[in-house]
Order: sequence, then C-alpha cells, then structure tokens
Amino acid sequence: MQIIFIHHSCFLVEVDECVLIFDYFGGDRVNGFSFSGKIPDYAEDTPIYVFSSHSHQDHFDMDVLRWADKYENIKYILSNDIRISPNFLEKHGINPAVRERVLFVGKDKKYELDGMDIRTLTSTDRGVAFYVTFRGVSLFHAGDLNDWRMEGAGDLINGKMKRNYRHEIKKLAGLPINVAFVPADPRLGEYQFEGLDFFLKNTDAEYVFPMHMWQDYSGLKDYKKRITNRQMAERVIETERENQVFTFGEET
Repeated sequence: MQIIFIHHSCFLVEVDECVLIFDYFGGDRVNGFSFSGKIPDYAEDTPIYVFSSHSHQDHFDMDVLRWADKYENIKYILSNDIRISPNFLEKHGINPAVRERVLFVGKDKKYELDGMDIRTLTSTDRGVAFYVTFRGVSLFHAGDLNDWRMEGAGDLINGKMKRNYRHEIKKLAGLPINVAFVPADPRLGEYQFEGLDFFLKNTDAEYVFPMHMWQDYSGLKDYKKRITNRQMAERVIETERENQVFTFGEET
C-alpha cells in the first residue's frame, strides 16, 4: 500500500491496482495559500474512487468531476451537502452524465460500492467523516470531524463540541483501522492536538497522519516528544512536505 500526502487534508491511497483520493482541491482555491500537491497520472482504465467529506473549498473542488473525461472507471463518493445539479454542471462545462458516477452519502450511514464498505460519521463541522474497508485495508478520513475548541467561544459551545467529537470517535472503538487521517489544525493554538490525542487513546489505528495543518508542520516533532507512551507516539506519522510518499508493507 502506498500513500501520498497531496496537501492539507488530501491523501491518495493506492491499494492493489485501485486508487482512493480523499478531499482533493486545486492548489489555488484557498485565498492566501498556494498548495503544490499533484495527483499522479494513471492508466485510463484505473479504478479510481474520489471521496469528498464536505463542500468547503479546502476539501472539495468541482474540477475533480472533470477527471471523468479521462478515467473510464472513476467513481465519486460525495457528502450530500455538495450540490451538483445538472444545470450547475452544464453551467460550468461539466458533462451532467457524471452524476451517474456519484454516490451521495449522508451522516451516520453505511454503503457498499464495488466490494468497498463505507461507513460515515457525523462531522462536528460540516458533512461527514469516512471509515472505509477495501481489499483487506481499513482507512479512516476525518474530514472536518475534530474537537474544534475555539478561544472566546465559551465553555458551553466548546463543551458541546468536545462531547460531540468524542461521541463520534467512540464509534470507531474496536474497529480495525490500518491508516487514519485526523485534523491537527495549528490555528487552535494550545489545543491543536486535543482531538488527535483523544483519537489515539480511543482507537486501534496502526498509523495516524495528522492533517489540516495549513502547511505548518512545525509542531509535530514536539507533540510526539510529549507523548509518554512510546508505542502511541510511533503511530503518529510526520508529514513534512506536499507530495510526500509513504510505503507500507503487507502487514498494514
């Protein structure tokens, strides 16, 4: 299994001859940032599955729908807050027939697609998180599911956020997770790793990639040093740059 950190919250996972892409958006879509991550080219008949957890511009880009012009076996798993009506697609020069390749998913649901089992969790922001099992591999992509503790929001709002986040993550307890992608947003300051901490302590994920870091990976090394449990610290994978490639053996 090969994983490519494209940028921000976008990861590409190669499993056998299939490709799973989570939360891609073009590098120029977010004001003030220039992301350099690129999706590799594949053979036209490659089975490709594109997941988008919600409609925020740093998680979804309608241009992914244009990939259907090149890849005959591409399919999309989109949160149902993403609106792509036939009129919308025609207006933007996208073939409306692409909707036939889309599986729209709701919160806290289960789906099956081409032998892939997909379970959604409810985000604490918008849309869903994905728990996916496919060809012997189990993956979790949180989207914007996180403990978004905000300074100045007050104990009532932050307390509700924490409870909702923990409620969702506890649904994963006991489930096999080979690789997980979990937010660690530096904008949260001292609470950057609060959600990630809880995830590590309450799931059996073998490898955990922090994400949603807005190109600031500087806090990862210190965070890992603060984890007193060595085995837990070793589960955290340090991303250092966009387009970084990670290869895992069959044991994952």
